[in-house]
Amino acid sequence: KAVSVTLPRFLHEQGVQELIPAYATQSGALWAELGEYRVMLFPFIEGHDAYDVPLTEAQWRRFGAALRRVHTAVLPPTFAAAIPQETYSPHWRERVNYFMQRIEERPFTDPAAQKLAAFLQEKRAVVAQLGQRTEELVAKVRERPLPHVLCHSDIHAWNLLIGEEGALYIVDWDDPILAPKERDLMFIGAGLGNIWHTPREIGLFYEGYGAAEVDQAVLAYYRGERIIQDIAAYCEQLFLSDEGGADREAALRHVASNFLPGGTIDIALNSGRQAI
Repeated sequence: KAVSVTLPRFLHEQGVQELIPAYATQSGALWAELGEYRVMLFPFIEGHDAYDVPLTEAQWRRFGAALRRVHTAVLPPTFAAAIPQETYSPHWRERVNYFMQRIEERPFTDPAAQKLAAFLQEKRAVVAQLGQRTEELVAKVRERPLPHVLCHSDIHAWNLLIGEEGALYIVDWDDPILAPKERDLMFIGAGLGNIWHTPREIGLFYEGYGAAEVDQAVLAYYRGERIIQDIAAYCEQLFLSDEGGADREAALRHVASNFLPGGTIDIALNSGRQAI
């Protein structure tokens, strides 16, 4: 997607320094044509993601300030037209319903698929509760005239790179979206990877982000929807293919981690109770 290259460059020029824009060619373009391919050159940043290296207090504030600049960026019409708008699509909820029905009707021969089917069968009531709560929330959210801003859409710890001397970089701009700001803010406190969920971390982030009226119903919707999307994606990986090797067991662990006490599902459901 061209926007995944042109958007970081635009934002960097607008003062969002926590990005890694592509180098321009001698003609000023951000890529060169090489047969059927487009070739781009980016600076090499040596560092670690924020899952492996916890953020310092200063980095939390800088992260918040950077995301605020993304959300308040004024996009030229050409950019705005190239970026999808939020539609609150039921696609992932329907996919999870499909797979929950499929594990009732069809046995699996692959060991990882068998384990996932058995696990989801055991957690059927929780999955149904999560789906129902998310449906209730999306109906509530659709009624609200929420302003849409530029959102990264996947701003979890694995997409925040910590470079030398503590520099921060927001990476992976493949799927930007024009949506309520809560589309991004939900990651702060959601507990993905069992991190980024303490009151101290949340407080430090908002010290950098600044005063913001956060719609708790929208925040809760996005947290539930993200877990549903992950469950559906891992079901597709394990039920519809036998490829992946050791990654298949890792996928199973990722699904199971959502159901741990105090994990992402508990956080999402508690957020939903506060919002409805």
